[in-house]
Amino acid sequence: MDSFSTLIRTASHEQHTEAETSTFMSDLLGGRLGVDAYARYTEQLWFVYAALEDGAERLASHPVAGPFIRPELFRLAALERDLTHLLGASWRSGLSALTATEAYAARVRECAERWPAGYIAHHYTRYLGDLSGGQIIRDKAEKTWGFTKKGDGVRFYVFEEIPNPAAFKRGYRELLDTVGADDLEKQRIVTECKRAFTLNTAVFHALGEEFPLSA
Repeated sequence: MDSFSTLIRTASHEQHTEAETSTFMSDLLGGRLGVDAYARYTEQLWFVYAALEDGAERLASHPVAGPFIRPELFRLAALERDLTHLLGASWRSGLSALTATEAYAARVRECAERWPAGYIAHHYTRYLGDLSGGQIIRDKAEKTWGFTKKGDGVRFYVFEEIPNPAAFKRGYRELLDTVGADDLEKQRIVTECKRAFTLNTAVFHALGEEFPLSA
């Protein structure tokens, strides 16, 4: 029988692939979009991570979600440094969420407040993604727009308190495998994981409409 970490990864593979291969992300990684598109994407991330991390302290003592609350993963402060670098010191005054981003962040908050096990699905899809595929985005951003290596502009992707990401990810998957949930609840978490990727893909589609390539 597959472990829960394997189940959640394989069951959401289709949705994960759809997010990774969205037109917007392909264009961004292909160097076909400007730094303004990267900045707009970073703005949307701020709303999602505010939703993830605003409720984290409250969840830290929860028997199911609590073990996943790891301060070394928190990204909000890094995002704010990046936005200051990208948009200037008054970035908050112009911050705006796409409708798809609002829906994504609202679902994260709903899980954080009402269904901590579901929150794990969003925690997993975001943070493990940041430690894995997110590093491709960082590398591309540094090369395309000349950001200082691991400096402001790409701080979001730099986990200074996690010196060995591979070991951390192994430990995270072990946490998933011992999550305090029965089989039915685990299936609900898997379903929520698929939903998380779908919500993320909707943000990419909306960004793609905002930054279409010239024909």
